[in-house]
Amino acid sequence: MSDKGGHRVTVAITGASGVQYGLRLVQCLIEARAQVLLMISRAAQVVIATETDLKLPGQPEQQAEYLSALYHAEPGQLRVFGREQWMAPVASGSGAPGSMVVCPCSTGSLSAIACGASNNLIERAADVALKERRQLILVPREAPYSEIHLEHMLKLTRMGAVVIPASPGFYQRPQTVEEMIDFIVARILSQLGFEQSLLPRWGDDLL
Repeated sequence: MSDKGGHRVTVAITGASGVQYGLRLVQCLIEARAQVLLMISRAAQVVIATETDLKLPGQPEQQAEYLSALYHAEPGQLRVFGREQWMAPVASGSGAPGSMVVCPCSTGSLSAIACGASNNLIERAADVALKERRQLILVPREAPYSEIHLEHMLKLTRMGAVVIPASPGFYQRPQTVEEMIDFIVARILSQLGFEQSLLPRWGDDLL
């Protein structure tokens, strides 16, 4: 993966199944030397405990220490903020990075973002991205989608957000769950402008 040292990305992990996508994205961004401003919802912490073997602490400062050690982040490269930490850079257009990814994006978060609820820092950060016309990527993981979910995705797409459903492809013939996760993470990284080696570009074998 190419080095984009100095690039800052906001990442929010919410309470949908598929937290592995968000955690892998954070790992890849750290490996690319980007600074990551991370938020993990309370529901996401429950899902992480359910779907992974990680022993994630409950407080943002300890989460930052734990994940920095796990992913070998440089000092200060990974910062974690709590749900009501309103002085965080992501809460204002004057401080937030140019790109934000909600991965995975629960349908509750999808609804709140589409309606501009801003009841917590994740929702406020997404609201900032929309109002400032900055890059916002949403990775919903639900099945099936209701009309409400689809309406929210359409509304957000019209606002300029990019919706990447957590629906991995199979043309690369994945052999492991990790390869299926990397399919989605690769698409996110490409949207963010990072060169990535997780997934070959379509048609590269013909060049």
